[in-house]
Amino acid sequence: MSIVQDLRGSRELLLNLTRREIKGKYKRTALGQLWSLANPLAAMAIYTVVFAFIIRVQPEPGDPSGLDIFALWLLCALLPWSFFTNVVNGGMGALVGNENLIKKVHFPRIALLVANSFSWMFSWSIEMVVLLVALVIVGANALPWVPLVLVFMALMSLLATGVALMLSVANVYFRDTQHFVGIFFQVWFYLTPILYPVSMVAGVSEDIGPLFGSVTVLDLYLLNPIGEFAEAFRNLLYDNRWPDLATSLTCAAWSLAAFFLGYWIFKRHEKGLAEAL
Repeated sequence: MSIVQDLRGSRELLLNLTRREIKGKYKRTALGQLWSLANPLAAMAIYTVVFAFIIRVQPEPGDPSGLDIFALWLLCALLPWSFFTNVVNGGMGALVGNENLIKKVHFPRIALLVANSFSWMFSWSIEMVVLLVALVIVGANALPWVPLVLVFMALMSLLATGVALMLSVANVYFRDTQHFVGIFFQVWFYLTPILYPVSMVAGVSEDIGPLFGSVTVLDLYLLNPIGEFAEAFRNLLYDNRWPDLATSLTCAAWSLAAFFLGYWIFKRHEKGLAEAL
């Protein structure tokens, strides 16, 4: 059974699960959904103070937008990263967290993972609208690029969901998975050009020279799929121009490969999930 058939037959369940996820995130909190803005804005403020004023990271002005505002440059990549980690972390615990439901009711288990992704997409959309408004206020010509931004948001959702599908199965059989992933994400964050531009890595790579053959540090660094997405979102929102064709194709390839691999792994283990839990 394909994923389309899985989800088409459980549309109402998927909708209810998504609503539950959205309402449950900030249940009984004073700010409610505003926390989806407060958390990334707090992170942006901290990183801006540290990296713009203390360590003094200075990315190039937007080309051709001419923008030179570190906080907005940072948010263009920080929000996609936050979405990715939220989807993966939430999806990784979706099966274990719904153990009772899985054991009692027969339904496509993938609905739990897709509902988690949809709920975080809802929060991310609010954050991106606020970012878009801020960019327009400071003079960026970001509105014409919104349709393409939505395309890359969809691609990133596929990437995150695919990774979550794989890790959710791993977490059922090996509960230490979530702890290893937490450590890995800390390392991955600083290996991604979110707080600093790729040009800094290119300079270091040039100083070091080839590692083996003609392969350089920069070549290995550019294998990071989130780095490609960060570049694409900055091109669209901050620079106001088309992403490079290579960047766009790389994002699409990573997203489709991760999603279909994750779906294949998930379907292979779906029947044994209730027993394993």
